[in-house]
Amino acid sequence: MGNTAGSGGSESVEALHRELLEAFVVRARRVEEHSLAADWDALVALTEVKMKVVSTGNGEVRLRQEFPAEEVIESAAARIRPILLEGDACFYQKALKALGYFCRALPRETAWVKAAREEWRWRVNPATPEEAGYWVLTGDVSTGESVNLDRHKLALAWIYGDVVHHDTERRQEGDAFGLFERFRAAVPLIAWTMVGTIELLNYIHALRADGVLHLRQQVFEERVALKSTIWEPSAQMFFAPVGTAAPVDAISPLPRGWIRLEKANDLPQALQ
Repeated sequence: MGNTAGSGGSESVEALHRELLEAFVVRARRVEEHSLAADWDALVALTEVKMKVVSTGNGEVRLRQEFPAEEVIESAAARIRPILLEGDACFYQKALKALGYFCRALPRETAWVKAAREEWRWRVNPATPEEAGYWVLTGDVSTGESVNLDRHKLALAWIYGDVVHHDTERRQEGDAFGLFERFRAAVPLIAWTMVGTIELLNYIHALRADGVLHLRQQVFEERVALKSTIWEPSAQMFFAPVGTAAPVDAISPLPRGWIRLEKANDLPQALQ
């Protein structure tokens, strides 16, 4: 009896980890379909804070950074949001933990999971302002008031205050720095989250091909993003006089009084 209970417990843990990986796969495939991921080198470049120093010719310089349109980054933020949320089934760290479970007897794969977990913490959840990469200081010389915020908090102010939520506290925290400063900080975070997500998805593909993971084929094949937004299904058309009983479901025969149209151009005449 004891062995049976233990086996059942192990099977339930394995099933849970498999469900988490499958949830991640579905969301990660949607991230992979985003237009930003179509140019991998350009996406990777967005993960770094790079800028040009341009001389103005009068002893001053200008700093220049170029980003994709805000709407493009905004749609990417919406796609990666569940990957960032600890409470969602497809949270990145949950997928890593599940992967670690299935690879616990494989030293090389275990090392990969450990490295990925550390990079995620450094890139997406830095512990200090210094780890965030940079911070911005701004002040009002007339009042003497000065405030500062690190890149990570500025990024979250844009994601959760300006875009996917209307988090009042985050908006107030980042308000003094302006919309562009919040957006500028968010771009590397969103881009790296996309990169990390797609790299983990590719690793899952490789482990599945090697027989380490056994996930349902459906999660790799189901539609996760629309290639076309033209809706044009094949259909049959029926009409009935006003007051005729409506169909009760999609399986039962149509109620009495419904007549099938043989040609679409017969519809105006049929309704007279």
